[in-house]
Amino acid sequence: MSSPRPYLVGLVGTGVTPSLTPPLHMSEAAALGIPYIYRPIDLTVQDLSPADLPEILTWTERLGYDALNITHPCKRAVLEYLDLVDPLAAALGAVNTVVFTKDGRVGYNTDTTGFEQALATGLPDASLDDVVLLGAGGAGSAVADALLRRGARRLTVVDIDRARGDELAGELADRHAATIAADAPDALPDLLQSANGVVHCTPTGMHDHPGTPFAVELLHPDLWVADIVYRPLETELLRSARAVGCATLDGGRMAVLQAVHAFELITGVRPDADRMSAHFQKLVAADEVLV
Repeated sequence: MSSPRPYLVGLVGTGVTPSLTPPLHMSEAAALGIPYIYRPIDLTVQDLSPADLPEILTWTERLGYDALNITHPCKRAVLEYLDLVDPLAAALGAVNTVVFTKDGRVGYNTDTTGFEQALATGLPDASLDDVVLLGAGGAGSAVADALLRRGARRLTVVDIDRARGDELAGELADRHAATIAADAPDALPDLLQSANGVVHCTPTGMHDHPGTPFAVELLHPDLWVADIVYRPLETELLRSARAVGCATLDGGRMAVLQAVHAFELITGVRPDADRMSAHFQKLVAADEVLV
């Protein structure tokens, strides 16, 4: 019997050296008996920028890399250097996974499919009649599209940059039949009072950006709360939401499920999502001890 072919994968972005994604992929590959090396290509450490993406793609392809995961600030910039883009990623205008194939460089977005599955499995009974989305950046765009594919009837995009919120709302309205609007953060008291759920897609709550994205006094038991931050898993927002009786969804589920999808795109092998989730929990716990 021939041995499984080995894989070489990279993660391109700024500040990605401590990322949990490489060990998450490699541990699952080891469990499946697949030789798999995954290394960060940290733009900050290498003194590179998104302007260097053409060179990065060329030399990783020539060195035999099978795929790259792409993160901030390169998810949009990478599009013009690809040969094929999955229709969903093309509609979002953002790619986080590039697979090198015989047909060229193929781009996908597993952030949006990861959140879609996370919501379906983590909050299966959540009402999507009226949802507020905080953050209109790349993550917010991916999550917004997932919410609308899941059947959100009304979605309000809130961002401190109102022009960016308006732009995302317009893009979403071009693709979906739901009622989609943008508003400013000072509208949150009224928006959250009537909303069924809120999804937080900004860095607030991360170790380096502690706090909550809005006053926790605006939370109420009829509101479900999802946070895509996963370092820490228990953000101040989620802790406060649980304290008042909100159903909640932490960012770990999305992080794992997007990795599950990416792993399958790269190897053609469906990984064990439960095993990856268990390993992810261990990685996060160890990370918490170090912080």
